[in-house]
Amino acid sequence: MITLSLFEDAQSQSHLLAFERWLVDRRSSGFLRQPGSVQVYRDMWGAFTAWCLGQSPAVTLASLDGLDLQAFQAARFGQKSSDLSLSPRYALRFMRLIDRVLQHHAVEIGVPANVAAAQWVSDHPEVRYAEASKADPLPEFLSVSEARVLIAFVSSARPRPGVSGARRDGQAALSWQDVRNRVAVATQLGAGLTPGDVRGLVLASPVVHGGRVRDRPWKLGVPGDGNSAARETPVAPWAGELLHHWLQVRAEARILGDWLFPATRSGKPWSKEAQYKAARSVLEDAGIDSADGGSFRLRHTFALRQLRRGTEPAQVARWLGVEPEVMARYDRVVAGPADVV
Repeated sequence: MITLSLFEDAQSQSHLLAFERWLVDRRSSGFLRQPGSVQVYRDMWGAFTAWCLGQSPAVTLASLDGLDLQAFQAARFGQKSSDLSLSPRYALRFMRLIDRVLQHHAVEIGVPANVAAAQWVSDHPEVRYAEASKADPLPEFLSVSEARVLIAFVSSARPRPGVSGARRDGQAALSWQDVRNRVAVATQLGAGLTPGDVRGLVLASPVVHGGRVRDRPWKLGVPGDGNSAARETPVAPWAGELLHHWLQVRAEARILGDWLFPATRSGKPWSKEAQYKAARSVLEDAGIDSADGGSFRLRHTFALRQLRRGTEPAQVARWLGVEPEVMARYDRVVAGPADVV
């Protein structure tokens, strides 16, 4: 006969094992590197597990529903603010943790995921938009007209079939550094990269195999940099054409080394300051103010375009190499009038 204590112990093991397996997966993927962050999540899950097992009957990962989550959240009211229990942002963080562990657990055991936590957040706007406070600055991004102007400008570095005469002479007059600078900016806008991502790309980063157009890169393998894990991100077709052209220019210039965008012909890595100045110069030459938001606007424009196309925020986060909760910063922009391409 199974005793109540044994039953409770089995439930406790189920909760804790689900969390630990999720934690191992996050660590192996390159996230949650800091011991402090791991401990915070472990404490949060421990509090959730204790509440679940303290109910009668005990709340299992399968039986958890919106009413349980509402009761759990209500139980935290009245506690001192030392654990931020009354903060909507803390509630959002807690529910996201529960949802991630539930999603991971479902995949592990091969059952449909329990979406109670995600639904609870959706049903509570004050929590759902807690990280999109009006006090927080909106991410800077390019307007539709700015994006079009910039795409046209950087694309002029690539010869087009049927174009001849002075236009071809003008393209030929560009140095390999000019082409590099324009294509690097195009890659930030067309693939959602940070300046550091661009400098870290190698010759193997552009992926051509499996694409719709022969020899045109359609995605990038972005190496990890110690702060984020290696990842893959799609490349807009126009940016892929520019990358293809840059690889040809790079080969013709006999540039050495493995960096995709090197600083010199000998293959030295591009410095942070030099790349910053190059990106700023490209934006200014395109007629775009380079002072407000810098080249990070290109990454934000990519993210907003993907979100407005209906791509799931979690997928965009993977492309950007950030945690899913970071995507909340775009909520107010996406909810507004469409103004990106």
